Amino acid sequence: MVLLKSPDGGWGWVIVLVSFFTQFFCYGSPLAVGVLYLEWLDTFGEGKGKTAWIGSLASGVGLLASPVCSACVSSFGARPVTIFSGFMVAGGLMMSSFAPNIYFLFFSYGIIVGLGCGLLYTATVTITCQYFDKRRGLALGLISTGSSVGLFIYAALQRELIELYGLDGCLLIVGALSLNILACGSLMRPLELSNSPMPEKSCLEKVPDQYLIYYEKENVEENTSILEKGYNEEKCVNNMSRHDCKQDSILNKNGLISIHAKETDTYKQKVVEQTFFCKQLAKKKWQLYLNYWEETLFLFKNKVFSSLFIAILLFDIGGFPPLLLMEDVARSSNISEEEYVMPLISIIGIMTAVGKLVLGVLADFKWINTLYLYVITLVMTGVALVAIPFAKSYIMLAILSGILGFLTGNWSIFPYVTTKTVGIEKLAHAYGILMFFAGLGNSLGPPIVGWFYDWTQTYDIAFCFSGLCVLLGGLLLLVAALPCWDNCNNQSAKPPPNTYSYMVASSI
Repeated sequence: MVLLKSPDGGWGWVIVLVSFFTQFFCYGSPLAVGVLYLEWLDTFGEGKGKTAWIGSLASGVGLLASPVCSACVSSFGARPVTIFSGFMVAGGLMMSSFAPNIYFLFFSYGIIVGLGCGLLYTATVTITCQYFDKRRGLALGLISTGSSVGLFIYAALQRELIELYGLDGCLLIVGALSLNILACGSLMRPLELSNSPMPEKSCLEKVPDQYLIYYEKENVEENTSILEKGYNEEKCVNNMSRHDCKQDSILNKNGLISIHAKETDTYKQKVVEQTFFCKQLAKKKWQLYLNYWEETLFLFKNKVFSSLFIAILLFDIGGFPPLLLMEDVARSSNISEEEYVMPLISIIGIMTAVGKLVLGVLADFKWINTLYLYVITLVMTGVALVAIPFAKSYIMLAILSGILGFLTGNWSIFPYVTTKTVGIEKLAHAYGILMFFAGLGNSLGPPIVGWFYDWTQTYDIAFCFSGLCVLLGGLLLLVAALPCWDNCNNQSAKPPPNTYSYMVASSI
C-alpha cells in the first residue's frame, strides 16, 4: 500500500483553505501580542524586559521545538495533531485570562500557546505538501499569508475587546475563537492509500530490520542442526550394522535427560539472542547519532551556511522586537490615540503578507539572485530599525512599520536560499538547524530590547542595537557569498562530489 500521487487540486484546495484559517486562528494573537503587552505592563507592573519574555516565548518555543513537532506529525498524522494542538492553543489562551502573575503567563501563554502554534504550523505545511507537487509553492504561499492576515485583524480585534470586556475577557474570547481550529483539523483528510501492490520483495527484504538478526541466527542454527542430524543418522546406520543397533537403546535411555537439558538450553539461547539484539540496536542508534553530527559538521564547513545561521540569528534578535514593542514605542513617544488611523501592528501584518507574495514572485525570476535579494532585505531592515528612534510622529512610525513588515516577508524566500546553499538532499537537516537558531533569536530579541529600555529609559539605544545586529548579519552573509571565495576554492582544490556550494554569480 502506497500513498496516491499528489492530486495538485481537488480536495487539496480545501486543505489550503483550512490550513489558512488554522494559521489565522493560532498565530493571530501571538503575533499581535504587542497589544496585550501594554496591558500586562500596566497590570503586573514588571519591567519591560521581563514582560517581553511572554511574547518572545510564544514565538520562539515553536521554532525551538521544531524537531519534536515534526516527529509528532510523522507519527500521528496531521489531523490528530491539529485537533490536539487546537485544544492546546485555546486552553493556553483561556488559562492566561486567570493568570495571577507574570510567571504564570510564561507557562500558559509562552510555552503552551507557543508549542501549540509550532505543532499546527508543522501539521499544515506537511499535509499541504502531501496534496500538492507542481503547485506546492503557490499552496504554501497561500497558507503562509494566514498568519499575516491574522496579525492584521487580531491587532485591532484585541484592542477593541480590551476596551469592551477588559484583558481577561479579551483572552477568553480569543481562546474561544481558537476552538475553530478543531473544525479545520477535522477537514484535514489524509491522502488516501493506493490499492496497487508494491514491487515484490524477497523474503529477506520483507522481514523488518529488527528481526533480521534473528533470521540470520536461526538460519545458521537450522543448517547446523541438519548437518548434525545427518551425521548422527549415518553413524547410527554404521553402528547398527556392526553392533546390532545398540545405539538405539542408548538413545532411549538418554531421552528423558535430553528433554530437561533442551529446556534449559532454549532459555539460555533466548537470553543470548535478546542480549545480542540489544547490543546491535544500540550500535545502530549510536551510528545514526554519529552520522547526524558528522553531517552537521559538514554543513558548517560551508562558509555560506555558517554565515546564514549567524545572519538568521541576528536578524531575529533585531528584527522581531518591533512586532512586539512598536505599540509601546508609540506610547513612549507621547503619540495620542486620536492620531491612530490603524494600529501599527496591523500595518506590519498586512505589509508582511504583501512582502511574502512580492518577494516570492521575485525569487522565481532566473535573473534575480535569491541570496543577494535576501541580503538586500537584511540591510534595508537594519537601516529601518536604526531610523525608529528618529520617528516622533504617527505618520513616520506607520511608514517604518510598513517597510519593516514588507521586509519581514523575506521568510518566503528563506527556503530558496537554504536550498541553493546546501542542496535539496540536505535541506531538511539544514532547515531544522536554522529554524532552531531562528527560534533562539525570537526568544532573546524582545527581552534584550526591553532590558535596554529598563537600563536607559529610552528605546533609542535599544533599536540602534537591533539595527546594527541585522546589518552585521547581512554584511557577513554578503562577504561569505562573494564569488572570489569560489574562485579561490576552485584554484586550491576540487570540491568533493557531495559538497553543495552556492554559486552567487547568476547565470543568465
